[in-house]
Amino acid sequence: MDSLKEKTAKGLLWSMFNNTTTQILNLLFGIYLARLLSPADYGLVGVLTIFTTIAGNLQSCGFTQALTNMRQPTANDYNSVFWFNILTSITIYVILFFSAPLIALYFRQSALVELSRFVFLAFVISSFGIAHSAYMFKNMMVKQVTVIGVVALLLSGITGIVLAFRGKAYWSIAWQQVVYITVLNIGRYYYTPWRPSLHIDFRPVKRMFRFSVKLLFTMIINTVSNNILTFIFGRLFPIHVVGNFTQAYKWNTMASSLLSGTVGQVAQPMLAEINDDKERERRVFRKMMRFTAFLSFPAMFGLGMVSREFILVTIHERWIHCVPLLRVLCVSGAFLPFYTMYQNLMISRGRSDIYLRCNIVQIVLQIALVIMFAHYGINTMVVAYTLFYIAFLAVWQHCLYKLTRISLLDTLKDLCPFMLSAAAVMLVVYWLTRSLANLWLLLGVRIVLAAVLYAGIMKLARVKMLDECIAFIRKKHVN
Repeated sequence: MDSLKEKTAKGLLWSMFNNTTTQILNLLFGIYLARLLSPADYGLVGVLTIFTTIAGNLQSCGFTQALTNMRQPTANDYNSVFWFNILTSITIYVILFFSAPLIALYFRQSALVELSRFVFLAFVISSFGIAHSAYMFKNMMVKQVTVIGVVALLLSGITGIVLAFRGKAYWSIAWQQVVYITVLNIGRYYYTPWRPSLHIDFRPVKRMFRFSVKLLFTMIINTVSNNILTFIFGRLFPIHVVGNFTQAYKWNTMASSLLSGTVGQVAQPMLAEINDDKERERRVFRKMMRFTAFLSFPAMFGLGMVSREFILVTIHERWIHCVPLLRVLCVSGAFLPFYTMYQNLMISRGRSDIYLRCNIVQIVLQIALVIMFAHYGINTMVVAYTLFYIAFLAVWQHCLYKLTRISLLDTLKDLCPFMLSAAAVMLVVYWLTRSLANLWLLLGVRIVLAAVLYAGIMKLARVKMLDECIAFIRKKHVN
């Protein structure tokens, strides 16, 4: 028990460091690229996201989660997944290659023909590293994942900036994506002791398929859910409007994924190890929910509060129209990590059927909602989408209760104190600083004051989560 607790704590620490470093580098490179490129450049690449992500889902087929749920996956299991991913990705690429003119026709952008064929190469390259990534995920090699990610981000970010500076426009973003996944795969091969062999046996894939196929459909549905707005906006609005939404969505995702990524890297492996002890599982799950709420609400509400000065200071006035969108998206982004927690518990229990059903219902309702509000403008559509996104957590909570007997009241007790405290702090800070005119001063004062007030409230309320985080960090510093 102590070993698992220490392993989980180390995993969370390294995962937090990984995601923090990743987002800082994304922030720096994103700022510089946004200064060099136009909203239209981002819009062109943004509308392709739904295709590349769905293709990535199809090539992986949920086998990473299936391998993680195995007690002792063998080399043959990994090898079977490796070759299946490669063959699948090549097949998908051929289909998308010949579909490129249709994609360009749908979005009324002829440049998408060549651009999409190049961008789609990224998921073909990534197929060579999915089995290695699953090995690292299964063994919670978060430290090694951190090193790989930082190196990949540095090299790909530098590539993107150099090309943008040379006037390559949207091609700089495309090359950045391809270089990133290439370097990532090289790092995975370096750190992973397992190597593929030419002995191809698809029997392990067949055994995993019943579980994985449900995850596959769920991942595709999630992808459609996360990218449906961009896909529809690309058809309804000019490409520069789509670029503004893409920019707002990017900053929101960078911030929210800092927490969801941190939790996601350790939640499923850890929960899979303890799902035989139901009481312990309930205790651990609720504690991780409190940890997530402790960080997610102040981070996302805080970003929403400083969104205007943040955008103006970093990427300047050409992106001012993305500020209202970013403010709304930050509210939904605060709840994204809880989706990650619910979903990882379902997967660790092997209940990919529940995972699939919830996501099918969610995407059907989301599409209906988007169609209903399509003629009210982009801002109204994003508000409606955000409210629905938060409300649908009740469905996941109902499924959680059926599996674990963790009630809605228990969850509200865990989350609401952090949510209300964070919201109150941001409102107070916004009111106190509203008279400051200098953008740099306003941004700095709001961040520092909000952090101090929130930490002070946590300390006065004697929140154990704050004390445990400080104690663990001090312990690692001393060691």
